[in-house]
Amino acid sequence: QVQLEESGGGLVQPGGSLSLSCVVSGITLRSYSMAWFRQAPGKEREFVAAIRWAATKYYADSVKGRFTISVDNVKNAVYLQMNTLKIEDTAVYHCAAGRAIVSTIRNPDAYNYWGQGTQVTVSS
Repeated sequence: QVQLEESGGGLVQPGGSLSLSCVVSGITLRSYSMAWFRQAPGKEREFVAAIRWAATKYYADSVKGRFTISVDNVKNAVYLQMNTLKIEDTAVYHCAAGRAIVSTIRNPDAYNYWGQGTQVTVSS
């Protein structure tokens, strides 16, 4: 059984930082594309970042230079370091795993497994 469990969300002021974690069981991260998506109230799920085969990284333009995705193959976990947070980064952040290829890496339909999500609120 595949399980993804996120943690690390919370309330932070604009300009602050948060680090999200996603611990994965049931699959080996090296064999999958791992991604972070987010969904704000009333909006569609949005691609944030992905890492393929624990090596190549992809980012949404809105977070490039501020967010960093990484994996720990020993802990079987994926992380999202978020710096210089903005109010518009407020959303529920979900970790996802799937056999996404380069052309589908930003498409949520390419991911089979999802975590429940963790709330990130950026507010003064």
